[in-house]
Amino acid sequence: MKLIDVLDIDRIKIPLTASNKTEAIQELLSLFTDQKLVKDYRAVLEAVLEREKIMSTGVGNGVAIPHCKSPFSPAFAIALGIQPSGVDFQSLDNKPAYIIFLLIGPEDKPGTHIRLLSRISRIVSKEEVRDHLLKCSSPEEVYQYLEAQESNFFEINS
Repeated sequence: MKLIDVLDIDRIKIPLTASNKTEAIQELLSLFTDQKLVKDYRAVLEAVLEREKIMSTGVGNGVAIPHCKSPFSPAFAIALGIQPSGVDFQSLDNKPAYIIFLLIGPEDKPGTHIRLLSRISRIVSKEEVRDHLLKCSSPEEVYQYLEAQESNFFEINS
C-alpha cells in the first residue's frame, strides 16, 4: 500500500482555511465525510483529538500528522492540507505546521497504520520535499509530486 493508494486528489486541500489545530482537523476530516469514509464524524473527530491530548502530532519542520484508529473508519484514508499561514500544533520544535496529513484507519490493522505514518514521515523528512509541497498550487500538483516521491520507497504490504 502506498500513500497515494489512500490519498485521493479530492482529499487534498490548498489552502486550508483553519486558524487552529481543532479547525484544521475538522476541515480535513470533512473531506472524508464528504466521501463517506467515516461512519460517525463526531466519534472520529473525538478519537483524533484524544490522540492529540496524549502527545501532539506536530512533528516539527512545519509538519503535523494527526491520526487515529477507529471502528468508525472502516478503511485507511489520508487527507492533506496546506495552510500557508501555519497552524499552531504545539509541535516539537514550537513552530507552526504548514503541511498537515490526517490519517484515519480501522482499529484492527495497527501495523498498517504505523507503516503509513512512517511512510508519511520519511517522505516529508526531506526539506526539499516540504519546500516543494508548500509551493504547489493545486491538489493535482501535490498528488503527482507525492506519487513521484513514493517511487523511491518500497510498497507497504497490508
